[in-house]
Amino acid sequence: MLSTPVLPFDLRSEGSFSALGSAFYTRLPATPLPSPYLVGFSSEAAASIGLEPDAFERDGFVETMTGNLTRELDAESLPIATVYSGHQFGVWAGQLGDGRALMLGEIAGPEGVQEVQLKGAGLTPYSRMGDGRAVLRSSIREFLCSEAMHHLGIPTTRALCVTGSDAPVRREEIETAAVVTRLAPSFVRFGHFEHWYAADRPDRIRELADHVIDRHYPACRDAQNPYLAMLAEVVERTAVMVAHWQSVGFCHGVMNTDNMSILGLTIDYGPYGFLDGFDANHICNHSDAQGRYAYQAQPQVAYWNLFCLAQAMLPLLGEGQAGVEAAQGVLETYRTHFPRALDRLLRAKLGLHEVRESDTTLVNDLFKVMHDNRADFTLTFRNLSRIARDGAHADAPVRDLFLDRAAIDAWLSAYRTRLQDETQDDAARATAMNRVNPKYVLRNHLAETAIRAAKDKDFSELARLLDVLRKPFDEQPGNEAYAALPPTWASSLEVSCSS
Repeated sequence: MLSTPVLPFDLRSEGSFSALGSAFYTRLPATPLPSPYLVGFSSEAAASIGLEPDAFERDGFVETMTGNLTRELDAESLPIATVYSGHQFGVWAGQLGDGRALMLGEIAGPEGVQEVQLKGAGLTPYSRMGDGRAVLRSSIREFLCSEAMHHLGIPTTRALCVTGSDAPVRREEIETAAVVTRLAPSFVRFGHFEHWYAADRPDRIRELADHVIDRHYPACRDAQNPYLAMLAEVVERTAVMVAHWQSVGFCHGVMNTDNMSILGLTIDYGPYGFLDGFDANHICNHSDAQGRYAYQAQPQVAYWNLFCLAQAMLPLLGEGQAGVEAAQGVLETYRTHFPRALDRLLRAKLGLHEVRESDTTLVNDLFKVMHDNRADFTLTFRNLSRIARDGAHADAPVRDLFLDRAAIDAWLSAYRTRLQDETQDDAARATAMNRVNPKYVLRNHLAETAIRAAKDKDFSELARLLDVLRKPFDEQPGNEAYAALPPTWASSLEVSCSS
């Protein structure tokens, strides 16, 4: 084994989260894993931090990204696990924290400063009853979805690589260990603020808010109340993020406040899922017995989580009732930001440039007939680009997704009438729609197929699937099977919080 870590980049600490002081984190080494191997690597994520496409071939890369060399570091260079609290499934859970994640440090790359975090790197003081590990299954899912969401244009953390080990990890059954290397400008969560609010430490809340503003929202310093301005930015970014989720049929599955990013990034890919047959009440998390995080509930849950963040920031927002009213005023902007963002996205998905009041009804009617027929979400929107506004001769790719042909025919007739108000011809409209309606998304059965192969040390399917997901809007001749309706066995797949 190498005596010192061989890092393919320089880690920095100046102005980073670690500069906040030891009250916010614990320094400790990762717990090594035996005989680690590379499972997957994202060359695009590597480029975002200035690494070469073959960086994974460098001596020490796999060992470093598994956390095996951190014991060789001096005390001030050790990774950190941060402390936070939060609401889980709507219930205050108290102190949580990075129970299996360690931040190696930061890197200044072409796309700005990124924090580098290892998920699954072993026990920390915040592991509670957990083992500090992640399993191959969930690590592959996070790796693939982080990159898939990025290429869909949805705000997200990134994933540089996954490393694996044959070390056993007990979940519902014995699985093998893995570590996913995550990248983000910041991993600060709503729960970081809730932690210090619950501890009645307004001084710590201010330190944390100052860090976030200075590093990520510097324009807020010019506002009359920088903290209120920061909250307003978080509200808007969160609204836009969730609008993107809804527009592609993405279900997060575990929208706890400790899984909400202060930068409006999709974070913590656990029991997520992209909708196949559309069900507005779809629950992608098998652990969510009450459906708190169902697809149609996500916008309201995001608002509730923002309320928790605003409450945690109250000591910075103004004195007494004035502070409460200021926070309420900012929170109310969510009710404008979210529908505005979703309306813009859905108009683009339908190829509508002119604004008509009747469009809301048109969209709602489409979702209703999709829900009633469990029509495939991704294929319905993708195939709508093939509709001709001068007749029903090109309707088959859409109507074949619906059992109730009369219902979809009626909607398509209304859609065709609406298209008469547009100036674009069919070809130009189709091109525009196909830029925003993906053909390829990370369906559960696709991820499962790659996972099953990876368990046998065959990573070729993972690499091919990642390559497909890099170009979600392209036709990709030869890869059409990745855009097909899911097989029958896919309906039996379940994902839960266990990972």
